[in-house]
Amino acid sequence: MPHNTAISTVNGIYRDALGVFSMDLGGEGLRLCNVRSPEDIRGLSVEELQSLADEIRGEIVRVVSSNGGHLASSLGTVELTLALHKVFDTPNDKIVWDVGHQSYTHKIITGRYEAFGTLRKLGGISGFPKRNESPYDIYDTGHAAGSISYALGLAKARDLDGGDWKIIDVIGDGALTSGVAYEGLNNAGELGTPLIVVLNDNSMSISENVGGIARYLTLLRLAPAYRSTKSAMEKVLERMPNIGRRTIDWLRRFKGGLKYFLFPEAWFESLGFRYYGPFDGHDLGELIQVFEEIKMIDEPVLVHVVTTKGKGYTFAEENPEKFHGLGPFDPDTGQIIETRGSAPSYSKVFGQAMASFAQKKDDLVAITAAMTDGTGLDEFVSQFPDRVFDVGIAESHAVVFAAGLAQGGKLPVVAIYSTFLQRAYDQIIQDVCLQKLKVVFAVDRAGIVGEDGETHHGQFDISYLRTAPGLTIMAPKDEAELVNMLWTALEMPGPSAIRYPRGAGVGVSFEEFLDNPKELEIGKAELISYGTDINVLALGSMVQPSIEAANLLGQKGISCGVVNARFVSPLDVEMIDELASTRPLLVVEENVPSGGFGEAVLDAVDPMCRHRIYRLTLPMGFIQHGPQQELRRIYGMDALGVVAKVDEILKRLEKEEWIKKA
Repeated sequence: MPHNTAISTVNGIYRDALGVFSMDLGGEGLRLCNVRSPEDIRGLSVEELQSLADEIRGEIVRVVSSNGGHLASSLGTVELTLALHKVFDTPNDKIVWDVGHQSYTHKIITGRYEAFGTLRKLGGISGFPKRNESPYDIYDTGHAAGSISYALGLAKARDLDGGDWKIIDVIGDGALTSGVAYEGLNNAGELGTPLIVVLNDNSMSISENVGGIARYLTLLRLAPAYRSTKSAMEKVLERMPNIGRRTIDWLRRFKGGLKYFLFPEAWFESLGFRYYGPFDGHDLGELIQVFEEIKMIDEPVLVHVVTTKGKGYTFAEENPEKFHGLGPFDPDTGQIIETRGSAPSYSKVFGQAMASFAQKKDDLVAITAAMTDGTGLDEFVSQFPDRVFDVGIAESHAVVFAAGLAQGGKLPVVAIYSTFLQRAYDQIIQDVCLQKLKVVFAVDRAGIVGEDGETHHGQFDISYLRTAPGLTIMAPKDEAELVNMLWTALEMPGPSAIRYPRGAGVGVSFEEFLDNPKELEIGKAELISYGTDINVLALGSMVQPSIEAANLLGQKGISCGVVNARFVSPLDVEMIDELASTRPLLVVEENVPSGGFGEAVLDAVDPMCRHRIYRLTLPMGFIQHGPQQELRRIYGMDALGVVAKVDEILKRLEKEEWIKKA
């Protein structure tokens, strides 16, 4: 189907058949296919821009329903993005996107409309801002809350060069649960350099926003009512002779009094920002007027914009968590397209185990950082709501909070994605391991993650966790072993971490272990088969591909054994020495080589055996975005990759032996 025909068909379905979209896509104005840069939209009227916004929403839904992606966030910022690019002279003026979940409109109107159909595909455009894609992308991002600091750095660099261009940071309210955002705000206010921070307030991050900041922003949204009350009261007081003016002056000076009650925005102003808002983030006319005025201000400014996550697509508006980040779905019904016959995800298995074990252990509690559903804890929440703590996008706090819970006699499990747990490295070492506290880290999304790309792959967790003294590190080969490893972690003394991949398990039965879990012997590997030619020591997600590889090699007459390592720390040194004493040993892991599992094996093995140790790892660098299985194939993290590595090793050894004999 031709591109424009596909858009027309999709738009017609939404408007006429379902009424899913709340807009009319048939208005006059510049067609999206003619937008090559923001310059093309700067002469448009508000009505023409709204027509363009409607077409953009149709395109975003069309592509994301096919490719997967971050739908709700980008649908919520269409008008905001158009207003920013209309008013500001981008790319001379710089827009910094925090996280980047909301940047699809930005990509479409900055010269990437024709490539938008390749979103998140291997070799296609990224789902996040990428500097190598466009001069309009100024910040490679994918983690929340760092954008204010980054934008401030850009602003000071501009000042030092004597420039006058504008720096605009767009940050979500969910990111304000992260301490680094406040570090940036505090420093920006102190320096006083011109900087525009746009607070995109949609009451959501991934899970619904929690905590004092969420309540504070709710109060800010009510501020217009307070302002009208204050204005009316001042008018009354001004009519009162003698005492009226003195009363007004006193109220303005009394910082702990009425001003802070009537004007919750004073908190931002106390940090050194001029606060404006809240404004309707879907009113293009108002947004354009506000930004035209704001860009003339020569000091730090915070513009508070209220948007609806999933705006214009009913299913996403009604369930923004589900449509935050998702795979392909049916745009007509909003139903996610499931892979038939697929096993439950490791996240779901973990969540079921947590809910089951909580019935056995009254002290078991769970902590997550704005990803209750993503980490599989939804079932735990439904059964034990008082024993789950969603701390928001605050991973460092989550770990220290867990340490306090452990010291207080509770049994905390911290469920955080591998890439985000990096942000709590200091706290893992200082607040948990140094104090030998019994905290369990459930490290989800370890290894290759897929379409979210460089910022989300979990290829470093073995390396950074290995540096923490006294931390037991495990990796399951399948669903059943994950359940048993979690139980083992809950039973053993001291801190521990379990790393497991994104996506479906291998399909083994695990339900029996929910009621009768098996405690594993700490530091003991599992010998699955012994090879007379070579053995593979595989970790976690690489065990099943190694078993498949051994079968393929067997068909070629090569005897290849497989060992399920189970533990990164402590290692089963006895078994490793025995295997490497007479045969080559290939160590396979879905992690970078530096500081990884293979390095741990080389450090621990008998020096006389090191020449027989070989390694298959992810490359030392950042991995592109693309489907998990395609990336695993490219980087040799599948059965054929293991076969190829074994063939390479045996050919090398055969050549060396031939040279010796010669």
